[in-house]
Amino acid sequence: MSIRRLPPHLVNRIAAGEVVERPASALKELVENSIDAGATRVAIVLSQGGVGRIEVADDGCGMSADDMALALERHCTSKLPDEAIEAVVTLGFRGEALPSIASVARVTIESRPAGCDGWCRVVDNGDVLRDGPAAVPPGTRIVVEDLFARVPARRKFLRSPRSEYAACLDMVRRLAMARPDIAFTLEHDGRRVLTVPGGEERPGRVAGLTDRALAENSVAIDWVRDSISLGGVAGLPTFNRGIADHQYLFVNGRPVRDRLLMGAIRGAYAEMLPRDRHAVVALFLDMPPSEVDVNVHPAKTEVRFRDPALIRGMIVSGLRRALDEAGHRSVQRPSDSALTMWQAESVPASAMPPQPVDDWSHAAPESRVMERQSLFAPRPGFAAPPPLARAEPAFAPPPEVRQYPMGVARGQVAKTYIVAEAEDGLVLVDQHAAHERLVLERMRAALTGGRVASQAMLIPEVVELDEPACDRLEARAEELAEFGLDLERFGPTAMLVRSTPALLGQSDPKGLVSDLADELAAFDQALSLRERLDHVAATMACHGSVRAGRILSVTEMNALLREMEVTPHSGQCNHGRPTWVKLQHGDIEKLFGRK
Repeated sequence: MSIRRLPPHLVNRIAAGEVVERPASALKELVENSIDAGATRVAIVLSQGGVGRIEVADDGCGMSADDMALALERHCTSKLPDEAIEAVVTLGFRGEALPSIASVARVTIESRPAGCDGWCRVVDNGDVLRDGPAAVPPGTRIVVEDLFARVPARRKFLRSPRSEYAACLDMVRRLAMARPDIAFTLEHDGRRVLTVPGGEERPGRVAGLTDRALAENSVAIDWVRDSISLGGVAGLPTFNRGIADHQYLFVNGRPVRDRLLMGAIRGAYAEMLPRDRHAVVALFLDMPPSEVDVNVHPAKTEVRFRDPALIRGMIVSGLRRALDEAGHRSVQRPSDSALTMWQAESVPASAMPPQPVDDWSHAAPESRVMERQSLFAPRPGFAAPPPLARAEPAFAPPPEVRQYPMGVARGQVAKTYIVAEAEDGLVLVDQHAAHERLVLERMRAALTGGRVASQAMLIPEVVELDEPACDRLEARAEELAEFGLDLERFGPTAMLVRSTPALLGQSDPKGLVSDLADELAAFDQALSLRERLDHVAATMACHGSVRAGRILSVTEMNALLREMEVTPHSGQCNHGRPTWVKLQHGDIEKLFGRK
């Protein structure tokens, strides 16, 4: 078969397959055109998830009749005044979006520049149906109808209208997040689903489009290195989600999906999140256009960096620095489902022992006091269980609550949870989880100074393991020695432990070495050296922390609280779970029906 030139309408449909994959792709291109046109308001209307109808109206600069005709031709654009494609500063620049959409749908374009007459052009799957003047306000309005109606092979691969609508909504959120100075509205099937005003600050716009609670459970990011700046907001590690649908990445105002950036976020939150949870972040990278290539794919959602290692390191450092400054912060309020468990249950009268009927109205004050005291005395046949909480008698005046963010220890519950009184509520601390984080941060600080101090064992202990586990430990013996754990091969299936980290105190060498072997098996190949060391330190810290079930003195409890207040990341344990929660005074009053 000889080579032939494809007809223009078929070329446009082939090109449309790269640019317009689904309704969300078409919507993205139209809204980006509105942003590039200098719009301050963008109104979007969808029907049937965008398959039936997509309408985008803006108050931008508008197009003349001649410009409108050129805009519907392939590779025609006003966004590249010269051939310096590496210096592009607009969202669009390829000149493919409008002709691609018009080749697979019915498109109506109405536009008017300020001070000029309006114009309208209707194109149905590449054929011009109407081209003439129109009475329209300044700006541009584009309507896309029956997307892929004449391309059944593409239309049958579209998902349900509900799924397509969800993709469109996500795309609008990302574009609105990138430009908090622009007002956006979105309607779907006659229902207003999104409204954000213009002129907002970036943190407020991000919280409004993700989760209102993010505002009080996040930290601001502001990091500059050379000509590259990193801004945005990052949720506290305890403010996380089960899927990574709340991670928003922007490069020079362009929403992108980049594996390098996603990997950097995972690295920054390493050992601060459970393995099945994901951080909530919105990161904005701004850099000279020459440092990033946005012409990777026609959809323009992928980018390539001139120095990817620099960008990854900058994201990890910026996030780590912001999270370090958060200190002991954690999600303050317990979950609503946990609060609903605190309900006053009525006890049936049949379950209560008979009580005498007392009449105190005419009794003398002394007799009333004696009677009240007798109510707390043991009654025959009525055995009370011993309380699970404990506290030491206060021989000295307790410290002022307002002096400490984590409050002052008042007791211990179930030998596991510290109860502290803060100025604005009641603080509950998981002693094992909190101390686990403190030990980890001590080990990191010690590593910064060289290596962790070790404590030699009087009699070295032999730990029996399978041969592959011993091989993994032997291969990492030098790295483990930096943490104060000295191991030596002792036959094919055993390791000899000569010393353990001094920070761990009286630890269990057998359990520690066994857990480290399991960690190396799971992560040794997938993680970098720094990340492997973090996992090693986290495993060691778990073995050296205060266990649940250990009785602490009030002095020990307060010492733990004070150290938490000055230790980075102490709001979550090494596995990402919160180390403390607070019941605000208002929450306590609700539990007792006072509010």
